Amino acid sequence: MARPKLVVGIVVDQMRYDYLYRYWSKFGTGGFRRLLGEGFSFESCHYNYVPTYTGPGHASIYTGATPSVNGIVGNNWFERETGRATYVTEDKTVQGVGSSGAAGQQSPRHMLTTTITDELRLATNFQSKVIGVCIKDRGSILPAGHAATAAYWYDGGNGSFISSTFYQKTLPDWVVKFNQRGLATKYLSRTWNTLRPIAEYTESSPDNVAWEAAFKGEAAPVFPHNLPAISGVPAAIVDKDNLPGPASQTAADGKAASATPKAGATPANAATPNLGLLPSTPFGNTITTDLALEAIRAEQLGQRGITDFLALSYSSTDYVGHQFGPNSIEVEDTYLRLDQELTRLFETLDKTVGKGQTLVFLTADHGAAHSPDFLRAHRLPAGAVGASIMRDTLQNRLVRRHGAGNWVLSYENQQVYLNRTLASEKKIKLADLAEEVVQVMVQLPGVSRALTAEDIQKSHWESGTLMFLENGYYPKRCGDVLVVLEPGWYEAYSFPAKGTTHGESWAYDTHVPLLFWGWHVKHGESAAPVQVVDIAATLARFLHLQEPSGCTGVPLVEVLK
Repeated sequence: MARPKLVVGIVVDQMRYDYLYRYWSKFGTGGFRRLLGEGFSFESCHYNYVPTYTGPGHASIYTGATPSVNGIVGNNWFERETGRATYVTEDKTVQGVGSSGAAGQQSPRHMLTTTITDELRLATNFQSKVIGVCIKDRGSILPAGHAATAAYWYDGGNGSFISSTFYQKTLPDWVVKFNQRGLATKYLSRTWNTLRPIAEYTESSPDNVAWEAAFKGEAAPVFPHNLPAISGVPAAIVDKDNLPGPASQTAADGKAASATPKAGATPANAATPNLGLLPSTPFGNTITTDLALEAIRAEQLGQRGITDFLALSYSSTDYVGHQFGPNSIEVEDTYLRLDQELTRLFETLDKTVGKGQTLVFLTADHGAAHSPDFLRAHRLPAGAVGASIMRDTLQNRLVRRHGAGNWVLSYENQQVYLNRTLASEKKIKLADLAEEVVQVMVQLPGVSRALTAEDIQKSHWESGTLMFLENGYYPKRCGDVLVVLEPGWYEAYSFPAKGTTHGESWAYDTHVPLLFWGWHVKHGESAAPVQVVDIAATLARFLHLQEPSGCTGVPLVEVLK
């Protein structure tokens, strides 16, 4: 039975499907173009649940199941047992490795099913190595699964990649040595200029628009971004070409835009540099590639006579997207630089594992909405609602109707968590109270509809908006009323809304790229509708494995030779 030497799963955080073609003319030949030119593309791949967030996205890709099965219903959710919110990978029973703070107290314990990476470990009697690498903890931990060899994520407090005792008691020597190189400091020691002359970024809006958010300490959200002044890391006094990262990337920096510090940039306290800034720059993706390549070398991934798996996620695209929005030059520049990172990765795979010996897939954990002010500037429908405003409005209405009390315990993931104990004390049936909430919520600006959890549990939908709600609903972790926003609207946490976000069931949030490349992959494309949960089932077919325990996807046979 033949298997690839190595599987590399690539998840690009907040990558809309149309980015593949929007920036096509600017991409090089070794990254996205190579994937499309040699691999197989599913042009109509969508998520089939809400909320479309990072945690649920990564979990669904690797479990082949929706949140209704795998239990990952958001990045955060309200725990009725404890009366507080919990984080998707939070685990206070473990300790950080390489970090003494809460950043290391993480594990996949909330995920209720196995992953395709778990199934590979099971099928090889745990001889296969599975390693997760990502700036974000949830982007590393959930894909790597419960039985992973290791998972590594970035701690902005110390500028290092860390892990937890869920996986190991100490960091391997190669990770310690990697951290000792101080790459985070080096990447933040230079100004972020555009990779190409800024006038060539014709796919994006002008550099200074009202709906982009500046870095703290900047006067305006425009290039060049003086990272040393913003972060407090001393500026590099070295040739840019000698800095870590792709040579073509660093060489171009000095030619693209003036390196003069931005007017109004205020130096941070140099004694306590903000290394947590790195993920919000494209160099967060660069250091992610650096660690992935070192993992391939040090762990001999794909070079040991048995199939290994590298679960690799790029998250800087999400940080930059949230801050500047999909139409910004910053986002375009981040993708042009990510294209170079992919080239660096694929060239390394060719040299170390062998051409055609690695099976690669690339997708995204969700898309992104356009910035509302950008759309409105072009007379297109859009808007933003405040989650806290919606919660407070509902709370006040319920107080007026039923008297004093904390009626709304939480409003998370566009779901209302009602105080069931208070309702019982007031002799109000939960179903009646939930129906009242529905009537209040649908009157609020930007709300398309609302549905009670009871209705979701009693009904079934094969398609449409309500199917998304059903597939995202896990009773033990979800609220009593679920809210759907109108197309073009999203939840903002400050006003006026800057940048963008995601989480809805509309195509801009659900439509993502899905590319397969390498070992036994046919060249071609398909316009047939497929779902993200099909990825794990397809990998199981490629690798002759049992599907993950909760998998509901089906193999995409078009891609198989």
